Amino acid sequence: MLIAGWLTFDFGPVVLQALSAVSTFYFFFNVPVWCGAQGRGGTCRNNSHGVLMGCHLRQHKWQKIKMIFWSARWARLRQELFQNATTTLASLGGILAVTSGIAAALRRRVVATR
Repeated sequence: MLIAGWLTFDFGPVVLQALSAVSTFYFFFNVPVWCGAQGRGGTCRNNSHGVLMGCHLRQHKWQKIKMIFWSARWARLRQELFQNATTTLASLGGILAVTSGIAAALRRRVVATR
């Protein structure tokens, strides 16, 4: 739906921002992927919801969220976000949705100044 909105320009900037926000939430916090958090036995293979969320273990959830805010851990976060095809597609979808939201905000600003 978001892609169709950008290709046809039938939706206004506000609708594109809303669709971008929903897509961002889905890819980063709801798409089913493996956890990938670092554990004692290596990488966690439990199911999780979203590339920025961990599995059912509380420590894994905090471990993945903390990586966003510490620049020393960004290399590890990048490695976890692009570890296999599933997480790579989910990560790219989330990044594109954020980019779409920014572009829609800029488009809204340009339309408002005319």
